[in-house]
Amino acid sequence: MTGKLDPEALSEFLDAVGADDPAVVQGAAYGEDAAGIDLGDRTLVVSADPISLAAERVGHLGVHVACNDVAVSGADPRWLTSTVFLPDRDPETRRTLAEQLDSTARDVGVSIVGGHTEYLPALDRPLLSMTAMGTTDRFLPSGGATHGDRIVLTKGAGIEATAILASDFAEECREAGVDDATIDDALGYFEDVSVLPEARALREFATAMHDPTEGGLLTALHEMASAADVRVDVDREDVPVRDATRVCCDALGVDPLRTFGSGALLAAIPDERVDAALDAVADVGVEAAVVGEVRPVASDAGDDRSGRSNTGDADPARVVLDGVAIPEPPRDELYALWEAADASSDDA
Repeated sequence: MTGKLDPEALSEFLDAVGADDPAVVQGAAYGEDAAGIDLGDRTLVVSADPISLAAERVGHLGVHVACNDVAVSGADPRWLTSTVFLPDRDPETRRTLAEQLDSTARDVGVSIVGGHTEYLPALDRPLLSMTAMGTTDRFLPSGGATHGDRIVLTKGAGIEATAILASDFAEECREAGVDDATIDDALGYFEDVSVLPEARALREFATAMHDPTEGGLLTALHEMASAADVRVDVDREDVPVRDATRVCCDALGVDPLRTFGSGALLAAIPDERVDAALDAVADVGVEAAVVGEVRPVASDAGDDRSGRSNTGDADPARVVLDGVAIPEPPRDELYALWEAADASSDDA
């Protein structure tokens, strides 16, 4: 099944790789956005991320997704490497991808310094993996949230997914009744997937920051909570969802909280610093809202609000949405659409 490994499988895999190095401040772990490497007076932040299914703006998304992970770890991204697998030798595909990578990197202010490119005919669309690097004097882990912190979300849920729906699934949206004006608005969300401005504004206030990607807000909350050994309580009505996101997602049966979320930033902020943090984000022209609260993991059985899984498992749930425990990070709901499209293409 396409998508992220479940937390147990990923943790098992990560536990089996790597070597001890005292310079590693933060190594590979479930829920963590990036690695931190002690350089003495600075910390080098390194993160790698793939883009495998979004077809239209793969180079644009690839640069931003990788750079976002470095930014939410407290650093300004500076260098990138790109690994590119092309499905064929079409020069137009190469040219388009190269132009997207170059123009987006220039916009962000980073340099592509290396990588690898080759053909892989088994693919039906380009596959891209970017590694971003930058330095900081204060590394921020995904797992730094503490009891009593408030969870702040910038922009809204499902930003990246909205742009993908309006590009890769534009005809399906139209057939479901989405008008062209909404689709055009949604396409503009490709320009909103960077979180660098708000990351710079929030990093002095945050105990932890995280970049929602595959699986959206709920998966990102699971990752933050698991990394910090806490639970997060969220109410859906507090989560901002843009109009075009709601319309496109409703049309194709996608939950905005369970789908690609690049463009939003999650930050755990001590309660007494929330107002100042929201003001700092507003000063850089980005909207934000408090969507949840960090609480300790429940230690005894009880109802859903206790944080225990409502499946009867002994393990406590890390995320509680509207009073109901979400026992596992959800599979991204866009995958079902891609799979249906692929099946339809095969049948044709």
